[in-house]
Amino acid sequence: MVGQGVLRECLESPEVESILSIGRRPTGRDHPKLREIAHQDFADFSAIEEQLAGFDACFFCLGVSSLGMSAQDYERVTYDFTLAAARTLARRNPQMTFLYVSGTGTDSSEHGSTRWARVKGRTENALLQLPFKAAYAFRPAYIQPLGGIVPKTAWLRALYALAAPLYPLWKALFPKYVTSTAQVGRAMIHVAREGAPKRVLENRDINALCVEEG
Repeated sequence: MVGQGVLRECLESPEVESILSIGRRPTGRDHPKLREIAHQDFADFSAIEEQLAGFDACFFCLGVSSLGMSAQDYERVTYDFTLAAARTLARRNPQMTFLYVSGTGTDSSEHGSTRWARVKGRTENALLQLPFKAAYAFRPAYIQPLGGIVPKTAWLRALYALAAPLYPLWKALFPKYVTSTAQVGRAMIHVAREGAPKRVLENRDINALCVEEG
């Protein structure tokens, strides 16, 4: 869902010249700025590494919920996949800015009681040590999909459909804990171009970078 929203903002932004989208399946979008690579093994990018050079930024939006997942599987997707991509990109693009979508509540100490928060914290910490031009962790809280964006999972689609009418109220009452796919995408574009005063951006920081339109 976040990846769909970020891609939509990149396609619409005059600041973005070209986009390479990497996923297991095509996005279904047709746009002159967009090129896609279907890639199945996110633990190993060697087969497509030659095609990953010459980019200014990576918006890394892959992620899963820890609900119903074993500790091993969650760490594989959250840590192993992210670092496999990041290490490959760092070799090919030392002047790249890497932006990672994490989440509110992430545990930077890596020693807290919540498993997913520790794994996310370990992932953030490892990314911030890689030899990029710059790296940032985005920690959104509740994200409202806008512009026709929908989650791929059926139960999440139903949840967001029920929550949609409450979004304006939540946004007004809890601005520090509510954002949207549009705001996340625009904030990532802004940080890729201009940088940010800190490397870990909480939900309120994301919203402050980019006012939602429409």
